[in-house]
Amino acid sequence: MTGAITPAGGAGLSGLAPQSIRPAGESGGGSFQDVFTGAIQKVESLGQDASASIERFLSGEGEELHSTIMATTRAELAFDMFLQTRNKVVSAYQEIMKMQL
Repeated sequence: MTGAITPAGGAGLSGLAPQSIRPAGESGGGSFQDVFTGAIQKVESLGQDASASIERFLSGEGEELHSTIMATTRAELAFDMFLQTRNKVVSAYQEIMKMQL
């Protein structure tokens, strides 16, 4: 059983590409640390974009209010989602550590 597992039809997995599901022994293209670092960098860049948008709006450089609100909301949602993901990872780690060998 070395091939990729294909999703079952009609199970609500139509948006999931078959190559994204792999057996446990195969790596999918990056380590957990790489994925985590990329997520942190994305959240930071969205926060910096929001800060820059706020500064441009306050200085009167032609930034529209709705663009500023969208940028800050995008940054806030990204941070909230990252925080919830981190909480789930910590919770899973704690559950694994509770298991007896």
